[in-house]
Amino acid sequence: MKKLTICVTLMEEMLGTAAADKKIHETYIASKAEDAEKLEEEVAAIGVDGVVEKSMTIFPRDKDGCPIMWDYQIRGYLKESIGFLRKAGDAEGCKSFTNHKKKIDGTVFVQPRMIRLEMPVNDNEIGNCQRPLRAETAQGPRTALANSETVPAGTQLTFDVICFNDADAKVIIEAMDYGIFHGMGQWRNSGKGAFDYEVLNEEKISMQEARELQLKFGKAAAALEYEEKVRERMAEEEDGKPARRKARK
Repeated sequence: MKKLTICVTLMEEMLGTAAADKKIHETYIASKAEDAEKLEEEVAAIGVDGVVEKSMTIFPRDKDGCPIMWDYQIRGYLKESIGFLRKAGDAEGCKSFTNHKKKIDGTVFVQPRMIRLEMPVNDNEIGNCQRPLRAETAQGPRTALANSETVPAGTQLTFDVICFNDADAKVIIEAMDYGIFHGMGQWRNSGKGAFDYEVLNEEKISMQEARELQLKFGKAAAALEYEEKVRERMAEEEDGKPARRKARK
């Protein structure tokens, strides 16, 4: 079993993927998460502001208000990248990594649960990216405006990847190499979210050590950290709904 500590540095700005409308996120996006128990935690992290457009995609926030990515988004990137590299290129590790989605689900884990996006000191403002979306429909061509929050180039995120099979570490490295060509976040096919990376540490660990890390930095720690905050927010919303309805009358 191996643990890789990886630091990603964005070469291009990255766009947020979470729906700003809490109800949209609750009823659709969070329901697609790998673990349905994550729903309340993720909805709470969206922190929807009343002035933000419902169609906008944003970054979830941690308890300090900093933008984050979820662990499963990194695993999603790995699945997508390995899928591409299995079809082309000289990535020998990926080519032999058959049934890659199930292997990532079952034997590759990312920590911590919430990965903070550390923006550059001289460029630490959340930006905005608007672009047209065009589609050919039965009624003819249609155009809509997509709107997303952005974090700037130079933003860094650091996380651990635990590989239950030592040989899979090579596959993870090949997938990370691909990030300079095809990054993370919305609109990545245009080059947004492209990144470079550095492996800060690579070490063998035992199952017990991996378990302890998961308890410290993984889902259990995140659930405990958010439990009270989620309950408070839900209680405030429930208390506020009757008052708002009455005011409208």
